[in-house]
Amino acid sequence: MAVNEGGVPPILAQKHYAQPSAFTPENLLREARRQKRITGAGIPNICILDPDGDIVRSLLARGEARLEAGWACYHTQLYSFSRDGIEFGIVGCAVGASYAVLIAEELFASGCKLLISVTSSGQIVPMRPPPYFIIIERALRDEGTSYHYMAPSDYSDADAGLIAAVEGAFGEFPVPVLTGATWTTDAPFRETQPAIDAMVKRNLMAVEMEAAALYAFAQVRQKPVLCFAHVTNQMGRVDGDFEKGEADGSHDALQLIAIAADRLRSRLP
Repeated sequence: MAVNEGGVPPILAQKHYAQPSAFTPENLLREARRQKRITGAGIPNICILDPDGDIVRSLLARGEARLEAGWACYHTQLYSFSRDGIEFGIVGCAVGASYAVLIAEELFASGCKLLISVTSSGQIVPMRPPPYFIIIERALRDEGTSYHYMAPSDYSDADAGLIAAVEGAFGEFPVPVLTGATWTTDAPFRETQPAIDAMVKRNLMAVEMEAAALYAFAQVRQKPVLCFAHVTNQMGRVDGDFEKGEADGSHDALQLIAIAADRLRSRLP
């Protein structure tokens, strides 16, 4: 197997972590606004990444989401909605580490102050029957995006202050909400049994595709990001898998988001 002269694969080579990026989200959005003739409009302070898109589809079906015309992203649409007196922005179907971080960069460059991700996840350690939620306190970096932001390490960690802020918030929530670590992968259809067995030994509770990269971005950019895993399946290894709950799990996810946002909004800059 060929590697670079420095003895490392390309994913770890030429990573100059102290250097600024030559290509910034602010410049991309500036040109997008020019091309699309979008005037400077703000977005909600609290935004949500909905990788599966179930929350967005549910809000649209009920007529509760409004398209944000001031969102200048080339790749996505941003919707806004209100829940429990809080205004949210939400982007659906931003699945995978690189896509999620691309959108996160653009959200914070557009005025976002807090980002919450709720991603569908596969069960690794069988804590209980799905569905349930996990507050992700750290994520194993088995994806590529985090290595462009942060020097190699096993895990990306959530901000301890955000984790502490939501501690005890879900005691009366109708669906179990646990706290623990997950495995972030770029290749869900390459979750081999030996790899899964290794993750069980690490006591990783679920597998998902965004958290390690989002937490690396959050740490380096010093932005508040909190990730939840919605454990909805056992990776299709049992019949009747992927049952999320009412409205494809969006009802529970929206309740979870509203509770978390209520706890966290006092920390907004």
